[in-house]
Amino acid sequence: MYFTKAFGLLAAIGTLASAAPTSMNSTTTTTTTTATNSTTTHGTVNTNGGNSGSVNIHNNMKDTIYYWSVSEDAGSMKSLDPGASYTESWRTNPNRGGISIKMAMKPEQVDVLQYEYTLQGDTIFWDLSLIDMGTSSEFTKVGFAVTSNDSGCPSATCAPGDTACADAYLVWNDDHATHGCPAGTQMTLNIGPSA
Repeated sequence: MYFTKAFGLLAAIGTLASAAPTSMNSTTTTTTTTATNSTTTHGTVNTNGGNSGSVNIHNNMKDTIYYWSVSEDAGSMKSLDPGASYTESWRTNPNRGGISIKMAMKPEQVDVLQYEYTLQGDTIFWDLSLIDMGTSSEFTKVGFAVTSNDSGCPSATCAPGDTACADAYLVWNDDHATHGCPAGTQMTLNIGPSA
């Protein structure tokens, strides 16, 4: 959970920076692109704490996935049947850390794939973590990918059989694997081949 501790520290620094006089704060430029019947926002947008972002996890495998949404406690285990989806709206951790959705092929937190996120103001920071997942995991065999409804938001793909996925944390300090998107972003994690 180095990820959550690091973002807790960033949150504290961000709070101090936002309390500084205006002359000490940097100016953020926002670019808005309008497409047919939708508006996509890139950059930091002030939503005054409101957001409608979420992650949708879709099980494209033939087996059940067990998952826990972990904040300051382990959360209760839930299951995701083949073909089913789970949607979690962005939430915050009371201890100022992040949230980790841990997924396993058994009803225990062993050999887990993690989708981790931290809501910080108008930005959702997210990553995939393979730190606690073995290279022979079913998840590795079938592959997985994160996409979003925002073309400016980074995606992440770990192809079937890729045991050294460059788009995910393999060790605790793989900071290149952390991405930031506007808080209203709708993320999708497809596990296994999507239709």
